[in-house]
Formats: sequence, C-alpha cells, structure tokens
Amino acid sequence: MIDYMHSRSAHRAGPSSRQRAMIDFLRKMVLEPADGRERFHAMFLDKARAHLDDVPLGNGGACSLSVRMRDVFSKALSLDASGIIIAHNHPSGMCRPSQRDIDATHRLNTVANALDIDLLDHLIFTHDAVYSMRAGGKL
Repeated sequence: MIDYMHSRSAHRAGPSSRQRAMIDFLRKMVLEPADGRERFHAMFLDKARAHLDDVPLGNGGACSLSVRMRDVFSKALSLDASGIIIAHNHPSGMCRPSQRDIDATHRLNTVANALDIDLLDHLIFTHDAVYSMRAGGKL
C-alpha cells in the first residue's frame, strides 16, 4: 500500500490512476534490486506530460547518493523535455526528506526554471511509503 504523504495538497483524494502507475513504475526502478543502496531515477515528459524517456542517473551507498545535474539536464535538453520527475530511495526506511534532499531539490529546481523545464516532483521511496516533495510543500 502506498502511503502518499503530504501536509496540505489539492490531491486530498490521492493520486489519479495515471499518477499511481507512474509512482509504481518509479518505485520499482529505485527499489529493485533491494541491495541497501540509494538509487536515483529521472522521468522526462513532454508538454502534454506524456512520457518521453526515463533513465537511472545515480547509485550511492546506504545513506548517500551523488547525481550530476549536468547529466539530468543534458538528457532533458536532448529530449526537448518540458517536465522532469525525479525519484530516489531511502534504504533506511525513513521516508521523510533530509535537509540535503531538500537543498538538492531546490538547486535542481533553480536550474530547471532557468532552462524553462518544470521540475514536477521529487519522490522519495521506501518499501512502505512514498513522499512527494511537491505535495509536502518542499518544492
């Protein structure tokens, strides 16, 4: 069961079936195989919010992850993407964003805005839950 955490959101009834499918797909991308390492995955969307491509862009250790913004945005620009959804996992089981997650999301959003690309969400997954930075007011 997905715990779609948020404080105040227009999505009070929960995500739509399209959003649930995207969440399930990204969950699989960052949680499998379950080897205790953080993983980062990006999904690129067109103006109609249709899927263009998705790619893994980083692997880390048990409690950290390194992703180059250059890799995220070069892929987005090569696809002429107008939106990006990023996701990573927390092997610790703690679904809330760290300050480092929040800071990195703000930096990514600043660069995305400068390139006329919407950072639509940053999702953090554990095996039991998903946290949306957008719904949680962090984006």
